[in-house]
Order: sequence, then C-alpha cells, then structure tokens
Amino acid sequence: MTDIFKETDGGLLTKDNCAVVFIDHQPQMTFGVANIDRQLLTNNVVMLAKGAKEYNIPVVLTAVETESFSGYIWPQLMDIFPGQQPVERTSMNSWDDPGFRDAVKATGKKNIIIAGLWTEVCVTWPALNMLAQGYNIFIVEDACGATSPIAHDASMRRCVQAGAVPMTTVATVLEFQRDWADKEHYDAVLNIFREHGGAYGDGIDYAYSMVHKAPQTAKNPHVVKK
Repeated sequence: MTDIFKETDGGLLTKDNCAVVFIDHQPQMTFGVANIDRQLLTNNVVMLAKGAKEYNIPVVLTAVETESFSGYIWPQLMDIFPGQQPVERTSMNSWDDPGFRDAVKATGKKNIIIAGLWTEVCVTWPALNMLAQGYNIFIVEDACGATSPIAHDASMRRCVQAGAVPMTTVATVLEFQRDWADKEHYDAVLNIFREHGGAYGDGIDYAYSMVHKAPQTAKNPHVVKK
C-alpha cells in the first residue's frame, strides 16, 4: 500500500485527488440487502453521486450481468451521469475485468472511493485487489449494502485490516467541500444536503428560512409565504 499521507492532503480527500467507483447498484442486488434500510441506502448513494458530480470528481460506474440477471443500474444513479456508459462485466470481482481496471486507471487517481452492492463480495474483493496494487481505498459504508449486518461488518473489518479506510456519505461530501469560505460549490452542496441529508438537511432549511429569512423557492419549499 502507498503512503496515504503522500497521496492525500495530510490524510484528507480533496475534490482533486480522488475518484469514486459505484459497483453494482442494481435491482437484483438490492433485493438481497439486509444490513441497511434500502430507501436510506438509495438516498445515500444518490447523495454521494451528486456530490461527486458537483465537484467534478472522476466517476466509474460498473454493473454485472445486467440483462441476464441483475437488471439495470438504478435510474436515480444513472440520471446523475447522463451519457456515461457503465462498465459491463460477467465477473463478480470487478477488478478481474480489464475494462474496469482500465476505467479506474484512466481516472489518474490513487485514492479510490468505493460504494457498492454487496459489501461482502463486490466491494471487498476489488478493494483488496486494489490495495495490493498500491491504491488507497476508502469505502463509504452507508452507501454499501450486504446480505446481513454480520456480513457487512465482517467484510468491513477484513477491508480495514488490509488497509482500507471506512467513510460515511455526509462526511465524504463535506470533505470535498472542506472550507465554507470556498463559495464555488457552497449553494449547490447545501442543496444536496437539504434534499438528502436527513436531519442535517432540515437544519439547513431551518437556518435558511428562520435565521436568514430566505424567500420561498422551489429548492426551499418549506418557507411559508405570508
């Protein structure tokens, strides 16, 4: 494994030093998820994807056996990256597929953020392979699903023991922003959190409407007109 402090900003991810990989967010895989509420899982994946899109972070999409077994990648995810062709595979381990390996290498990044289904197979296996190849691996736990809580936890422990870093969705997107004085993405990222950030998003809405007296807009529907 490479020295993570050489490949990151003092150990932190930035919008310029990483890529995000979404693995097998497909209906057949979703059916088997039992470690996390599936609607929450979808929300978190979409939040991570919108964050990556906003900060122009390279993204790789991949799917396994789309038409013969697993179904198409979630439309909520594909809608964020219109025109991007997912890497189609037959292998359970995406790193076994030359097209996937080429797509990851083409990002030019050594810090790879992974979200996927299932944690115990389609996340763990390529994570271990990429660690062995010198990549720094960051797994967004709440954007991954497994067939049971114990399967998810055991898989995460295996990955962490090998050198992967566990992350969560809100923290990952906040790390892209890092400084609220950076206004380039300020409004857009707050809108992502307002839509997908749960209680954090409600807090942002409250601050906008009650503290800053923001006018009602389509993106701020909770302000009551007087």
